[in-house]
Amino acid sequence: MSRPPSPRPTLEEVARRAGVGRGTASRVINGGERVSARARQAVEEAIAELGYVPNSAARTLVTRRTDTIALVIAESEERIFGEPFFAGVVRGIGTALSEANLQLVLMLASSGQRSEHLDSWLGRQHVDGVLLLSLHDDDTLPDRIRARGLPMVVGGQRSGEERFGFVDVDNRLGARLAVGHLVNRGRRRVATVTGPLDMVAGRSRYEGYLSGLEDAGRTADPGLVATGDFSQAGGEAAMREILLRRPDVDGVFCANDLMAAGALRVLREAGRDVPGEVSVVGFDDAPLALSTEPPLTTVHQSPERMGREMVDLLLATLGSPDEPQEGRVLPTHLVVRGSS
Repeated sequence: MSRPPSPRPTLEEVARRAGVGRGTASRVINGGERVSARARQAVEEAIAELGYVPNSAARTLVTRRTDTIALVIAESEERIFGEPFFAGVVRGIGTALSEANLQLVLMLASSGQRSEHLDSWLGRQHVDGVLLLSLHDDDTLPDRIRARGLPMVVGGQRSGEERFGFVDVDNRLGARLAVGHLVNRGRRRVATVTGPLDMVAGRSRYEGYLSGLEDAGRTADPGLVATGDFSQAGGEAAMREILLRRPDVDGVFCANDLMAAGALRVLREAGRDVPGEVSVVGFDDAPLALSTEPPLTTVHQSPERMGREMVDLLLATLGSPDEPQEGRVLPTHLVVRGSS
């Protein structure tokens, strides 16, 4: 009796059908260079005819690549799934990885209980590289990943960590533009609702606020500064705090659009006309900015482009692991709407 055909075509069958050796077939399947055009075509035709699907585990052993990239977000689920910024970054990363025929693994690092599980996954047997997002100053994740020898790109420039590739937006310039706009609108008492100051975005945007005041020849007033947490509720609480201390406030720069939406709600409840009595500017240019009342003036950034650039920088690092990659800072600009 003849031997029944294998239910799943093997590499040997592909090589036999193509009339080449097993090694040649393997090099074609794994993207090797030392293959003639004729042999490559024969192998590709054999793959199509047989319906061959590579064994990913075996391929990983041969190439030492998993074709998988981990995105680690060091934030709570509430923020990750509640803020448009994260959705935009993930969308950009997912699209760029798909175009490069790579898989995305999303890992959340907000809970201490996940630390052991996270460390066990972040190794070369599971992923080829790591993208990190929303880090706080005391986060040890970059050092732990670096110790494992994994290529890594960080979303957000961290002071003193030039050894890590990073992609960021020009947070400081964007905040300066926002404050300059408020000053040019004739606002004399410009407040700010900052983001968390243990994060690059929060700290850089606060520094931009101070620079904007300095450009206008003004001194910062501590009574006009309140710290938020990038949430709408945080923006509401900070705006109430500012109104209690400085009811004469006539301009507010919020470090993101969600907090600006919260500030608008509190100002409306307090009977303050926007923009007649108080002008408000946010940061992000999220879809939310078009649905606030009035529509929100804001600093535009593109989370989707940031995600794409993070992937591009990581792929450059994977392709040339011995060459240092320069960080990338993306531009921001002001979008003026009804709130100012």
